[in-house]
Amino acid sequence: MQEPEPASQSISYPIYMSSTYQYADDLYDQVVAGERREVNIYARCGNPTEYRFEEQMCRLEGAYSCLATASGMAAIAVTLFGLLKTGDHIVADWTTYSTTHEFLLHKLPNFGISTTFVDTSDLEAVERAFKPETKALYFETIANPTMKVANIRALADLAHDRGVVAICDNTFASPAVCRPHVFGADLVVESATKFIGGHNDALGGTITLTPGLLPEGWLEEVRWSTFTKLGGALSPFNAWLLLRGTQTLPVRLEAQARTALEIAQYLQEHSEVEAVWYPGLESHRQHDLALRQFASGGAMLSFKVSDEAVAVRLLKSLQLVAFAASLGGVRSVAQAPATMAFLDLSEAERSQMGVKDGMIRISVGLESPVDLKADLENALTVSAKLET
Repeated sequence: MQEPEPASQSISYPIYMSSTYQYADDLYDQVVAGERREVNIYARCGNPTEYRFEEQMCRLEGAYSCLATASGMAAIAVTLFGLLKTGDHIVADWTTYSTTHEFLLHKLPNFGISTTFVDTSDLEAVERAFKPETKALYFETIANPTMKVANIRALADLAHDRGVVAICDNTFASPAVCRPHVFGADLVVESATKFIGGHNDALGGTITLTPGLLPEGWLEEVRWSTFTKLGGALSPFNAWLLLRGTQTLPVRLEAQARTALEIAQYLQEHSEVEAVWYPGLESHRQHDLALRQFASGGAMLSFKVSDEAVAVRLLKSLQLVAFAASLGGVRSVAQAPATMAFLDLSEAERSQMGVKDGMIRISVGLESPVDLKADLENALTVSAKLET
């Protein structure tokens, strides 16, 4: 439930489109005395619309506190730069969003921070990767684009036994499908651009905290020590759009997940499809784990056709499903990860991550499943004919 705005009792919270605030009455004295969150100073530091969005995200994630950022990558960067220093080490899953992987592999070493990549479904491999200087374990709830499911409780326990912070990227699931804090994650990052916003019209990100290894005030300290210095502030208008999106998130994901399962079952039986990856399918190797952790199978799925050329022809033949980047909106979107999101990675890296030529990733929207299957059937037929 979202409370009304106190001054007007408006049930739609206002957009505070201001970059700065007047030091009226005792505001100056409050700032000098050290108050920060309680006062409005400058929009890069915080904004009332952003604060209301953060409160709503705490409810959705089951978290103690939240910091909203300009994008999902801003959330990841602020989290890691706020937590780590020169000489620190990360253990991360091999299969993460390509820009996350590149950030860990190429950017953090410039600051003296190293990463060991492992398959986090292999708990023994995770355990072997820990070093005395390891400060963070990083993984995705559902890996992009392979749909591998993380055993969040087991990974968090491994990390906590060594005093290591467990960081989970929940973007592919969203809090409507999984709440990683419930299973022990210390920090959860989301690209709010995706399912939380839900309409492909606003960039944003969030970091949420469950205190334990990190103190209750950690995120607010990071707001001032790191976030304001990097400049990844969320605009008031985007905060309002994302806040609006949170109000329909559960009902959207319920419908999208129902359709995604129907699409996955259809593709699994299709003669032109070599493999389907969707946690809601009994054939998924971690289906039982998904049942324990998820409210549904989610709205993301991947499938494979014979090769990349066929995949691209299929994508170009789609009419209802958009051939585009990104995910999580009310419009179904499909892409070829190997030559789109993961294009800048080497073939060897893609192979290690499980990103295959011929793989197609679909973000299922709110269209009729009958219409979506008809669109896919036509595209599969056209691409197969062109192949022969």
